[in-house]
Amino acid sequence: MSSTKYDPQQIEQKWYQNWEENGYFRPSMDKNAPSFSIQLPPPNVTGTLHMGHAFNQTIMDGLTRYYRMKGYNTAWIPGSDHAGIATQIVVERQLAEQNKNRHDLGREAFVDEIWAWKKISGNTITEQMRRMGCSVDWSLEYFTMDEPRAKVVSEVFVRLFEQGLIYRGKRLVNWDPILGTAVSDLEVISEEEDGHMWHIRYPVVDSDDTVIVATTRPETLLGDVAVAVHPEDERFAHLIGKKLMLPLTNRQIPIIADEYVDPEFGTGFVKITPAHDFNDYEVGKRHQTALINVFDLTAKILPQAQVFDFQGQVLEAFDIPEKYAGLDRFAARKLIVEDLKAQELLIEVKPHKLMTPRGDRTGSVIEPMLTDQWFMSMSEIGKDDPTGKSIAQKAIDAVASNEVKFIPENWVNTYNQWMNNIQDWCISRQLWWGHQIPAWYDETGKVYVARTQEEAQQQAGSNKLTRDADVLDTWFSSALVPFSTLGWENESSKTPQLDAFLPSSVLVTGYEIIFFWVARMIMMSTHFTGKVPFKDVYIHGMVRDHEGKKMSKSEGNVIDPVDLIDGIDLPLLLQKRTTGLRRPEKAPTIIKATEKQFPDGIPAYGTDALRFSMASYASLGRSINFDFKRCEGYRNFCNKLWNATRFVQMNVEGQDCGLDDANLPSSFVDEWIHSRLQQTKQTVTEAFDTYRFDLAAQAIYEFAWNEYCDWYVELAKVQLQSGDEKYATATRRTLLHILESILRLAHPIMPFITEELWQTVAPLAGKKRTQSIMIAPWPKAYPDRINQEALAQMTAFQELVNTVRNLRGEMGIGPAVKAPLFLENGQAFAHTLPYLKLLARLSDATIVDKLPENEDAPVAICAQTRLMLIVEIDKAAETARLSKELEKLNKEKDKLDAKLSKPGYLDKAPAHLVQKDQEQLAALVEKEGKIKAQLEKLKI
Repeated sequence: MSSTKYDPQQIEQKWYQNWEENGYFRPSMDKNAPSFSIQLPPPNVTGTLHMGHAFNQTIMDGLTRYYRMKGYNTAWIPGSDHAGIATQIVVERQLAEQNKNRHDLGREAFVDEIWAWKKISGNTITEQMRRMGCSVDWSLEYFTMDEPRAKVVSEVFVRLFEQGLIYRGKRLVNWDPILGTAVSDLEVISEEEDGHMWHIRYPVVDSDDTVIVATTRPETLLGDVAVAVHPEDERFAHLIGKKLMLPLTNRQIPIIADEYVDPEFGTGFVKITPAHDFNDYEVGKRHQTALINVFDLTAKILPQAQVFDFQGQVLEAFDIPEKYAGLDRFAARKLIVEDLKAQELLIEVKPHKLMTPRGDRTGSVIEPMLTDQWFMSMSEIGKDDPTGKSIAQKAIDAVASNEVKFIPENWVNTYNQWMNNIQDWCISRQLWWGHQIPAWYDETGKVYVARTQEEAQQQAGSNKLTRDADVLDTWFSSALVPFSTLGWENESSKTPQLDAFLPSSVLVTGYEIIFFWVARMIMMSTHFTGKVPFKDVYIHGMVRDHEGKKMSKSEGNVIDPVDLIDGIDLPLLLQKRTTGLRRPEKAPTIIKATEKQFPDGIPAYGTDALRFSMASYASLGRSINFDFKRCEGYRNFCNKLWNATRFVQMNVEGQDCGLDDANLPSSFVDEWIHSRLQQTKQTVTEAFDTYRFDLAAQAIYEFAWNEYCDWYVELAKVQLQSGDEKYATATRRTLLHILESILRLAHPIMPFITEELWQTVAPLAGKKRTQSIMIAPWPKAYPDRINQEALAQMTAFQELVNTVRNLRGEMGIGPAVKAPLFLENGQAFAHTLPYLKLLARLSDATIVDKLPENEDAPVAICAQTRLMLIVEIDKAAETARLSKELEKLNKEKDKLDAKLSKPGYLDKAPAHLVQKDQEQLAALVEKEGKIKAQLEKLKI
C-alpha cells in the first residue's frame, strides 16, 4: 500500500495509466474462449460527462471487467458521435464571437473549422471516461465522421437506394427556423405554455350563416384548405359540402367531414392546414386536398403561397396580401388578429394551455414545414431481398423470436408499439456538418446516387453535376456502429472482429432512445449482416436529483460526476451552474438550489465511491433519485477496506500464514466466514449474470463491511492472541484469503482501490500469478464448502452478542465500562466466551446453573439462555442523564409534530420528504418509550 491513508487521487490516475499501457483493455482474440462484447452508446463529441453517463458507464465497465476476469475474449468498443446539430451550433457560436458566420467562410472552410475544433476540444468526454475507470479498448476507438465510418455510410446509403428503400420527396417535417433544418422528434421538446384560443368567424358562401373556428395559430389560416366537422355531428351535418369564405383572403374552402374532429372540443369546427400541421396533413391526405405553404424556411410569410399536391408536384401559386408578406409568423399573428377584429370576424379570445414544440438546441418554436427531404422506407420490401420482409419487419421479428431480449422485459411493449406504427424515416438534414448525402444532380434535376463523385459522373456521362447539399441525420450513421466498428465494408465483409463480436452481448442504454437508436440498429444490422446487433438490451432508468426532479440547468440541480470525484468549492460550483444558461434570469434560483444541496461545496469522494453509489442504485428499470450523500457512505466503505487491509498487512507480513499447510485447525469462526464467502460469491455472480448491480453491490457491501470487517476481523484478534500458534496461523491465512476474494468480487464496481489493495494482499496470499487484479480469475463459488453447522453457530453467537449489547444499552453502561456477564445454562456457548468477552466488552463471562440474585440487574433471554450483567450504577447520575436525553428528544418530537400538523404540508410536500419525516417521528417515539422504561427501572 502506497499510503497509510486512503486518498483516491493518488491511486486512480496511476492505475489507469498502468492498465492502458499494458494493454489489459484489449480483447485476447482467443478463438477457444467465449466472447463478450459491448458497444458504448457513442456520446456527442460536444458533450461532457453527466450523471447518466456515470450511471451507464459504471454498468458497462462492471460487466466488461466481470467477463474479462471470467476469461472471456472481451471487447468494450468506444467511440463518439459527430452530433451534427450540436457541433455545428458550438462552432457557429464561436464564429459569432468573432463577428463571423459559416456563410462568410463557405462550406469547405467551415467544415475544416469544425475538424480543428474537434481536435482541440472535442475529446473531453473520452478523458472523463478514463477518470471513471472505463476499461474500453482505445485501439478500437472510432468517430462517426472518420474515414472508415464515412465509407460505410456511403455504401449503406447507395445499397438502400439501389434496393428502392431510399427516396426523395416533399413531406411535412419538424422544422427549426433558427437552425434552418429538419429535426427529429427526439430533438423536439414539447413544453406546456400559456397561450390563447382565438374564435374566428368563417362566413358560409351564399348564405347569412357563419361557422366559428377555434385555433391557437391564427396566422396559419392563410394556408387553410378546408374546415372539418365530425361526420356524426348532427349539429353541422347540413353544412357538409358547403363552401366557406376564408377570412382576410379571397379564397373559398369546403366544409368536409372527418373522424379526426372531436365534436366535444372547442366549437366542433377544425380548420385544416395540411402544409403546417401534422394532423391536418393526414386529414388532407385522406381527402386529397391541396397543400398550401405560406412560410419560408425562416418562418416568415411568403409573398406568394405555394400550392402542391400530395405527390409534391407544384399546382399553382397565388399572392398573399402584401401587408403580411415578409413578416415573422408571430408578427403576422398579431396583425392578422387585429384585422380579424377590425372586420368583426374575431368572436373572442380565451386563455389556453397548450403544448408548444421547441427545438432542444435553440428553444425556437418548431414549425411543421413542407420541404424536399430524403426518406428511408420502413414498410417496403427491398428489391431482390431473399427474406421477403421489410426492414422494419425484420427488426420486429428479431425481438419476437427472442434473438434480442429486453431487460426489463416490459420495454418490449414500447418497442413493438413504435415499430408497429412506424413511419418512413426522414434521414436528411439541412446542415453543413455531417455525412453529406452521396447524391448528385445534373442541370435537369435528375439525381445520381453513387459511392463517389467519380462513380456518379460515370452514370451522368458529360452532364455537369452538383452534389446534394444536405447531410444525413446523425442517427443514420450511429445506427451502423454495431458492424461499422468491426471492419464491415460491404455485404460480403468478413473479419475476425465481426465473427467474434457481432452480435455484441448487451447494449446498455436509456429508454428514451429505444426507437431512435436501438430499433434502428436492429433494422440496419439484420438487413445488412443477417445478424442482430446485440443479444440483450439492458434499459436503465433516468438519473434524477435527490427530490426526484429531472436534472437540468434551469432547475439548478445538475451534478457533474467529476465534481463528485474531485470535489469542488461552492463559488466555483455556482459559476459552473450558471454558465451558459439559456435563461439568465433563473440564476438566483439556481444559486439557491445549489446552496441548499451543497452548502459547503462538494467533497472529493473519488471514482470508486461514485461507481459503487451508481451500482447500488441499478435495479432493473427504476429511475434514480440520486442523493450525493450516498457517495459519502461508500467513501467510508473505501476507508473501511483500506483500514482492514492495513490491519491484515500488519498482522501477517513476515508471519507464517500456512499457505501450503493442509493440516491447520479451523474454528467455527473460520468455517463461518469461509461459508459466507461461498454464498456471497454465488450471490454476486448471479447478480452480474442477471444485470442486478444493486444486488451485487449490496452483497459485497454487507459481506465486506458487516461480516468480514465488523465480525471476523474482531474475532480474528481473539484467535491471533490465543497463544495457539496453529490457530493463529490459520487465522492469518483466512484473513488473507477472504480479503483477497473480496477485492476480486468488488473489482468490477470499484476498480482503483481494489487494484491498489490487491497489489499488497495478493503476494501475501500467494495468489499473485498475474500482474493486475483486472486479469486475475473471477472468484469461483464452491457450494459444497458451505458449512451449515458453522453458519448456525455463528447466527446464535451474533444473537447472543447483540442481546448483551442491548442489555448494556438498557442499563446505560458506557463503552469504557467492562461488566461481568452470567449465562444461565449457557453450555452451548462455552466455546464462544473468549470471543464474547471482546465483542461485548465484558470483564468476564461465566456459565452458571442459576443467575445470582440482584434486583438492580435486568435479565435478558437469548436462545433459551437467561443473561445477567452485574454492574454498580449511580442511579441519581443515570436518572439525570436519561432525563436530559428525554428532554432533548421531546423537543425534536414536538418540532416534527408541528411540521406534520401544519395545514397543507401532507398534501403539498414531496411524498418522499413526508415519508422521511414520519419515519423519523416514529423512531423518536420508539426511543422515547425505551428511555421511559429505563427511568422506571431506576425508580425501583
